[in-house]
Amino acid sequence: MSAPIVALDARDAYAPELRGWGRYELELVRALRDGAGEGLDLLVLERGGAGPEVLFEQFKLPWALLRAGAAVVHALNCWLPLVRPCPGVVTIQDLAFEDWPGDFHPVTGRKYRTIVPLAARSAQRIICPSEFTRDDVCRRYGVEPGKVRVIPLAPALAPGELEPPPGPYLLGIGDLRAKKNFGALVRAFGALRREQGIPHRLVLAGVDAGSGAELRRLAGSEPVELTGYVSDARLDALIRGADVLIHPSLYEGFGLVLLEAMARGTPVVAARATALPETGADAAAYFDARGDGGAEALRDVLGGLLGDPDAGGALAQKGRERAALFSWERTARETAAVYRELT
Repeated sequence: MSAPIVALDARDAYAPELRGWGRYELELVRALRDGAGEGLDLLVLERGGAGPEVLFEQFKLPWALLRAGAAVVHALNCWLPLVRPCPGVVTIQDLAFEDWPGDFHPVTGRKYRTIVPLAARSAQRIICPSEFTRDDVCRRYGVEPGKVRVIPLAPALAPGELEPPPGPYLLGIGDLRAKKNFGALVRAFGALRREQGIPHRLVLAGVDAGSGAELRRLAGSEPVELTGYVSDARLDALIRGADVLIHPSLYEGFGLVLLEAMARGTPVVAARATALPETGADAAAYFDARGDGGAEALRDVLGGLLGDPDAGGALAQKGRERAALFSWERTARETAAVYRELT
């Protein structure tokens, strides 16, 4: 008996500049191929072809599934064909496009808000990286919880040998957009420079998605560096060299950057918001980001951590232990189990 064919729409994994979705897709495909997908015939779709994306996702892909005799299709980034010849699995990392529509191009945001609810309702199984996202999807879209599987992510950056930049610095990682709340971090950093005289600079590593000019204005003369997109090797080095990784985001479906820092022994400070406490557990220090984004609360938590090396060391050790609980082998194994439920 031939192995069931599982088609994976993994186009984001082959983009020239990997971001969150693409990294998830790349690591999942690698782990499935490395053994977690044993007994399954994987058909990995790397490109969508010419024309609008939605044309491929909703029309060309179903025909390709039919021709291939696919037993299951897994849309790794929301865009599950609504009419298809086989059961469908869809991964929904978060619903930021619902709460933060201004962070998305109008056309992109409209596509998400139109198709994702339909995909979630039509899917035989939904994969979410956190209980927070699962609950959000079920509440907003009226999805039956029994068809949702929570499968966490894992650290994805390979540790390298590139030297971190010199001098003490604090680090924030993520696209420069409103929901990331980097404005609160810049304000807290400026306050700590003025009030405690910390010697650090602040490095924000991420593509400018609309907030760069405002962050530069808030920084004024303070040493705040906006790097733009950085390679995996440089990002790994930046994390290893940072005194603290700060993730002030107001909305995350998982918060993979927390685990990347923890795996490298870099202490983490994060907003007590959405999925971040679920991912970081007791291995991160948290601040209340309500109101103005939590600049004052962040200043207090970060200042206390910088002023207490023992606390930072204890947090780093907890972080290493926390990150060790996650692996892409586990993520892929649990994902393959979802496929087997449907074949």
